[in-house]
Amino acid sequence: MIKYFYKSLRSQTMKELDDYQRGSWVYVEGPSEDELDELVKKFKLERGHLEDALDVDEMPRLERESDQSYIFVRFAYKNEEQELVTVPLLFIFGNDILITVSLVRLPSLDAFIRNKIDFATTQRAKLVLQILQLIGEHYDTFISRTSKQIKLIRSRLRGHEITNQDFIDFVMIEDELNEFLSSLMPTNATLRRLLLGRYMPLFDEDQDIVEDLLLNNEQSVEACNSNLKSIDNIREAYSSISSHNLNYTMKVLTVATVIIALPNVFYGMYGMNVNLPFQHQPWAYFAVVGFTVVLVFLLLWFARRKRLF
Repeated sequence: MIKYFYKSLRSQTMKELDDYQRGSWVYVEGPSEDELDELVKKFKLERGHLEDALDVDEMPRLERESDQSYIFVRFAYKNEEQELVTVPLLFIFGNDILITVSLVRLPSLDAFIRNKIDFATTQRAKLVLQILQLIGEHYDTFISRTSKQIKLIRSRLRGHEITNQDFIDFVMIEDELNEFLSSLMPTNATLRRLLLGRYMPLFDEDQDIVEDLLLNNEQSVEACNSNLKSIDNIREAYSSISSHNLNYTMKVLTVATVIIALPNVFYGMYGMNVNLPFQHQPWAYFAVVGFTVVLVFLLLWFARRKRLF
């Protein structure tokens, strides 16, 4: 799908055009082979870079071909299965064109269509930075939700209410955070190269925006690392608690086994059909029972003294 959007500084709303005109934003979403051929022919683009933008594993980077810059980034969104994933987004910045190419709908597109942001497609460099800002805000939102989810699971750990499902959630969260890191860290290098001004002309205000984007990106990376560390700490704490509880249970069972086994030795001896001391005495039964009771209490006292349970 190829759409052409136009909005000048004086326009109140963004218009969708039937064809390209100077100063418009060329929005490309999940293009077909014929649409790729049309883009290459109309705007003299490198087809290889366009195909790279449709590769789900493409990493953020920056390329320059003649007078056109190809800026690859990744944005996060929820797919049909409600899973958090990242996909590549390509900005093509030329002397008089701005093209975005993505596999799926750009989440920030609605903000521009509904005029929630003050922008103009004629200010191409600023528009690129505004889209990058919205992408960064989406990352911040998802990372913040992840942090809250981790804190919720950590609070249940205090009450020993953590379940196997929580550990399954941890695996999913770790995958999401690692995917965010693999997208955000290369983006930092891309933003630093943009600051040089060789790939896209930047005014002083634009440079400030790029610096803010770089700072926000670095904070997002730190937040991801912090969340991953929290998950490791929770997992290690739960493992230690489980190991301690298992050791305690084994000690209790061992003491119980000894307490039950020793009296059975004497009961077994006096249950044999052989001559035994005091077997004809009327107090023999009570003596054996009394001795075993005393022995049990001595074993319990010894176990408590040695803190076996």
